[in-house]
Amino acid sequence: MQTRSKVFDDISQLMTNAMGVAQGAKEEAETAMKSMIDRWLADRDFVTREEFDAVRAMAQKAREENEALKARLDALEKRAD
Repeated sequence: MQTRSKVFDDISQLMTNAMGVAQGAKEEAETAMKSMIDRWLADRDFVTREEFDAVRAMAQKAREENEALKARLDALEKRAD
């Protein structure tokens, strides 16, 4: 009976070690993949969300100023007629 328990203990220990190795390999693969994706993204000229939002706000402000200037020009042209 003692031998059988020892065999099960050994198998259990082996499985535990195998799971640890598998977990380590998984984490290493995830790290490598994340690093590869980060390098790929860095090679592209993508902008951050903050940069995009800042440019969008500037464009919106420029559109509003353009509309205001157009309205003033239309009013001046109407007055000149």
